[in-house]
Amino acid sequence: MSSLLQLSGVSVTFDGFRAINNLSFQIGEPELRAVIGPNGAGKTTFMDIVTGKTRPDEGTVIWGERSVSLLKMSEAQIARAGIGRKFQRPTVFEDQTVAENLMVALKKDRGPFSVLFWRAEPADQTRIEELASEISLVDHLNTQAGILSHGQKQWLEIGMLLAQEPRLLLVDEPAAGMSGAERDHTTELLKEAAKTRAVVVVEHDMDFVRKLDCKVTVLHEGSVLAEGSLDHVTANQEVIDVYLGR
Repeated sequence: MSSLLQLSGVSVTFDGFRAINNLSFQIGEPELRAVIGPNGAGKTTFMDIVTGKTRPDEGTVIWGERSVSLLKMSEAQIARAGIGRKFQRPTVFEDQTVAENLMVALKKDRGPFSVLFWRAEPADQTRIEELASEISLVDHLNTQAGILSHGQKQWLEIGMLLAQEPRLLLVDEPAAGMSGAERDHTTELLKEAAKTRAVVVVEHDMDFVRKLDCKVTVLHEGSVLAEGSLDHVTANQEVIDVYLGR
């Protein structure tokens, strides 16, 4: 499998603190990957670099078949190139319905005139119903997003990202604050999404990572400490010392 995203020798320092230290990472398409590590390991900075929010001091970040450098692109250009990111706290339009949230997110020409004259087509309606079904909110299409449960809001936001048809989805701690049943559904949702694209899940919860049943990358002090199955990395003495033994 050829890599969709490849970071090589990436380092970044904030006020003398080296948040990312000679990091190399790659993921193919389709693939599901979990990224774990102690607080301060560089997990959020890693996502910030991939999405263009933070510029590294050195290294390369290469994307897609044409091997373009993400470091030359703005955050908006990176998003349009097919990289979607979900933050820990859901950000949905609370006073809009589930259907309206998904409609806003659909991948469309967003020029000033097209937005003014845009009308939903039957294909858009079909796509919204497909997405709602995928995120188990098909019975809530006309429900205001603000009254959904925490887990449902998380699914809606994942649905809004899927509506943009990203090739890479970065998801930050999706299981936080969810009930057991919601967590199980979130696992299935991410596994399903990873059948057709690359999905990176940053997570603290080991039980959730085990359910994802995928390759795991362990970060420590801004670089990769170990990589492999969860059983492989959790048997690694260094991983036990810096992360699991706490």
